[in-house]
Amino acid sequence: MKTITRYAAGIIAALFIMPLSAFFNVGGAGRYELHFPDAAAHLTKKEAAAHLLSRFSYGATPGQIEHVANQGLENWFAAQLDAKQPDDSLSSLLNSYDALKLSNAEVLKEYPKNGQVLRMAVKDGALNKDSVKTDRKGYRDSLAAYMEKNGLKPERELFRQFINQKVLRAAYTNNQLQEVMTSFWFNHFNVSITKGNCAQFVPAYERDVIRPNALGNFGDLLLETAKAPAMLYYLDNFSSVGEKAPRMTNQRPKRMSTDTAMMAVPVKKKSNRGLNENYAREVMELHTLGVDGGYTQKDVTEAARILTGWTIYPFGKYGGQAKNALTNLSEEQLQKRGFVHEGDFLFAANKHDDAAKVVLGKKFNAGGGYEEGVELLDMLAHHPSTAKFISRKLAVRFVSDNPPQTLIDKMAKTFQSSNGNIKQVLITMVNAPEFWAKNAVREKTKSPFELAIGAVRGINATVTQPYQLYNWINKMGEKVYYYQAPTGFPDKGQFWINTGSLLSRMNFGLALTSGRIPGVKVNLKALNNNHEPESAKAALATYCKLILPERDPAATIKRLTPLLNDPQLVTKVSNASAKVAPKTTDAITGADSTIRRETKKQSQAAMQAGNGNSAMLAQVAGIIIGSPEYQRR
Repeated sequence: MKTITRYAAGIIAALFIMPLSAFFNVGGAGRYELHFPDAAAHLTKKEAAAHLLSRFSYGATPGQIEHVANQGLENWFAAQLDAKQPDDSLSSLLNSYDALKLSNAEVLKEYPKNGQVLRMAVKDGALNKDSVKTDRKGYRDSLAAYMEKNGLKPERELFRQFINQKVLRAAYTNNQLQEVMTSFWFNHFNVSITKGNCAQFVPAYERDVIRPNALGNFGDLLLETAKAPAMLYYLDNFSSVGEKAPRMTNQRPKRMSTDTAMMAVPVKKKSNRGLNENYAREVMELHTLGVDGGYTQKDVTEAARILTGWTIYPFGKYGGQAKNALTNLSEEQLQKRGFVHEGDFLFAANKHDDAAKVVLGKKFNAGGGYEEGVELLDMLAHHPSTAKFISRKLAVRFVSDNPPQTLIDKMAKTFQSSNGNIKQVLITMVNAPEFWAKNAVREKTKSPFELAIGAVRGINATVTQPYQLYNWINKMGEKVYYYQAPTGFPDKGQFWINTGSLLSRMNFGLALTSGRIPGVKVNLKALNNNHEPESAKAALATYCKLILPERDPAATIKRLTPLLNDPQLVTKVSNASAKVAPKTTDAITGADSTIRRETKKQSQAAMQAGNGNSAMLAQVAGIIIGSPEYQRR
């Protein structure tokens, strides 16, 4: 990393005087047993509402804290648990995204991967594959013409629509808890667009598997993720075959297609040829029991044997696995042969290890077929280690980076007694005094996504080009849907906060309020009844209360005052941020997304013209969003 400029060091000294370690310490209620008042007695009703919204939404909108306080905290939370708030405005915004309604098979047909399109064009005689070396423009034009003629669309458009809906849902849905929990579970059961044939299945994975089960039963969610094409490809279970799998006499072994072969991840040679342990290991370590959950390597191998044959139903020539004789069999014929076909999932009996196994001391008798996999996942979902592991993870997300063991124990007890009912575990958590404790209030650090969406909600911004906002989230270090490791993004402040990220966050705040993010419009005066304070000092006092409601603004005002009257602040922060921020790549286009440096003249013009806000007001609001206090939730 390059040496930070003198000005950047000055900004850090002025804003973040405290040590980083201090920063890191950072339907009707009657339907549910919700009891908040005693636990939140040390907070005013508005402060308690602010805390509740900071945890179970992407940020309060103007006036929402007062509304929730008047409505009753329990009533608001109960409505969020039901997740049935009308979302007509959001639905209208999402209607134009036609790709989001497609099945996996339709996505593969309409949005084939680049390599697949090339092979199709060459096969149909529409393109000479060698032309890319001699006539790149002609090659691109011919490929584009072929796609248009055949009704094919570029894969990047699918991902753009998917990312856009994520931003719009988080910013505008009235069912905020459901959306927050969708993000939580997607991160828990992480899959990545970066991995080959997994990518095209990710939109349906979130739509059909994660979101509908986000407030349901953990066991159901676990089973559905295990059978989802995105997960089957991501952790390679689609290709796992048992050594003792029975052969079907009328079916020859099929060779993997080119696309599927490219998906294969080299693994060390094992005694059980064809067995892949990736999913079995992660379902224990990351999805259920936890790394200290009491399982052994032998348990992983045995679980992998149980899950052999769990694969994807052939999608045809556009998919990773070509159609074969199997697809000509009726459902009745499949059942007679021990196969199970549910949507895009297939239990292939001829690839399953049919011998006896033992996992965590439990014996699975020979001949168990598909049901032994269901039984294994159910056993993992109800294991005491799973109750503790999931409860801790929820407490880290919603309470603090180091939640008290007393709270985790209460949640784990509810997890077990309620059969993994996610709503009941959340209720136990929010009813507990530990959730409302003074050392839990504003002690979580916002991720870049939470920061950006929270800012948009907090200043009532209008988003017409959500992908532009996503680009900034990416620049700040959170490339949603692209995290490669199965762990998902870490949920602790240390992961998000460092010198470079603090500057990037300040740069984002100034860009947002000054109109430098295309397609995101802000009317700052409207937040203050269309009145603009007479001075920067007065504006700082006023807008600290508006943007940081129910907080003591004194320390923030003192820290930000030296930055009020620097006419070159925007340019200096942008330049300093560019020097320390890592170079990123646009998730869709592949273009360099390094934060652009601006001249003083350019930045001032942007601030004046971007949203109709004065340069003074935009600078004040921007530095508040970039301040240390705003990073807390």
